[in-house]
Amino acid sequence: MDKLTQPFRIAAIQTVASTSVDRNLAVAEELIGDAADQGARLVALPEWFCFIGPDERDKLAIREKDGDGPIQSFLSRTAARFHVWLIGGSLPIATTAANKVRNSCLVFDAAGQRVARYDKIHLFGFEMGEEKYRESNTIERGTAPQAIESPFGRIGLSVCYDVRFPELYRALGELDLISVPSAFTVPTGQAHWETLLRARAIENLAWVIAPAQGGRHESGRVTHGHSMIVDPWGKVRACLPEGPGVVIAEIDPSYQTKMRAALPALENRVVD
Repeated sequence: MDKLTQPFRIAAIQTVASTSVDRNLAVAEELIGDAADQGARLVALPEWFCFIGPDERDKLAIREKDGDGPIQSFLSRTAARFHVWLIGGSLPIATTAANKVRNSCLVFDAAGQRVARYDKIHLFGFEMGEEKYRESNTIERGTAPQAIESPFGRIGLSVCYDVRFPELYRALGELDLISVPSAFTVPTGQAHWETLLRARAIENLAWVIAPAQGGRHESGRVTHGHSMIVDPWGKVRACLPEGPGVVIAEIDPSYQTKMRAALPALENRVVD
């Protein structure tokens, strides 16, 4: 697949997902359309863009069989409609276990064809005050790291908590772009979100696109937001603190080439 050599635009979508799948898809469609109208050719949705309920078990009711379901159909149809590559945040895909799902990120090309599925490997656990999360109670972890070749270069796929594990991205080889759809909590987001994203960009000399949930949800949960796009030097090129919206940045492939030539850290790695 030929890699673009001229500048192009990418977009991170920020949402505040509700308990209604239909409403969430309608919001996502409008924002994807806005991104396409602004010239974005690659658009990424946040983790759980389709649904956030008051109980972690609520997602079991909307799980879909792999390759079949309204959320997956929406992603395919919308990518084709707006002629964009679409990184579908994450959605619940059924497993053989009745009480668990996979937290799956699906990628569709501009013709609406699915080109990748990545299942979140690292499952979030957190307890601070009244906030408690244990994703392993309802999610079955993935086992296979995933990167794809695209017109925008080699894209490393990850979801939210994965960003804390740099070895995941190292295992994928040299990457042009890292995708981190997320729904960070406020305490961890305020403390670590930007630092983690900039670190992954700097150490891989890669662009990072990080669409996020950002605001107060119907469920009562509050997410950190701050969807952003970070360049290979670790500079935040665009950011949206909270609320639904679109974050746009122009990617110049020659910039990454210049940065890697100036600081050949990837070539200087020593692996025992």
